[in-house]
Amino acid sequence: MDLGLKDRVYVVTGATRGLGRATAEALLAEGARVLVTGRHEDAVAAAVAELGEGAAGLAADNDDPETPARLIAEARARFGALDGILISVGGPPPGFGADNTDEQWTAAFGTVFLGAVRLARAAAETLGEGGVIGFVLSGSVYEPIAGLSISNGLRPGLAGFAKSLSADLGPRGIRVVGLLPSRIDTDRARQLDALSGDAEAARAANEARIPLRRYGTPEEFGRTAAFLLSPAASYLTGVMLPVDGGARHGF
Repeated sequence: MDLGLKDRVYVVTGATRGLGRATAEALLAEGARVLVTGRHEDAVAAAVAELGEGAAGLAADNDDPETPARLIAEARARFGALDGILISVGGPPPGFGADNTDEQWTAAFGTVFLGAVRLARAAAETLGEGGVIGFVLSGSVYEPIAGLSISNGLRPGLAGFAKSLSADLGPRGIRVVGLLPSRIDTDRARQLDALSGDAEAARAANEARIPLRRYGTPEEFGRTAAFLLSPAASYLTGVMLPVDGGARHGF
């Protein structure tokens, strides 16, 4: 199946590792051109070198109000166009409701929520018909995850913003989609498992609750994201797609 990605241009934030990196790899494999971003220049440079032809990079912090304009200008300067953006950010600090400080909530609001909103708004002003805005969210959009109170608070709100944006931009032919990963085998998942004091036992318990009985791979997530961002998914908008091996209990 041809996803129609050849020579299309995407910005993927948080793409030096994890789910953003896997998405960039999948897009590039289908012939797209990708501007990858991350907060640290050395990590961005290493990622671009490893990703190879079709990749460019720019160090940027999603919490910086100037970042959206910088990324859009860089994508256009490097590749002459912009067809879509995938907004991926690192997970906020773990903790239960009484644990997280005001400072942690404020910092997470800037990077996870407001930074994503700014990026989406800037992309919406730039994209034309056929453009797409994607958000990497979390299974916590539908079901709170124990020990991740900040994520449980912010991700559903961001999903609501994405859904609203999809209605606003639909008449212009611009799609808005969300991906809701659960247990994907990344550094973040391994960090969360280790918080229990017995990472192997925590992983085994989590896998037992997943119908497919295993964690997903970043590559599986990346292929799913590439499809949603591609013209092959041209009649999908406003959708919040779980990528979780069936872990979500609802429909």
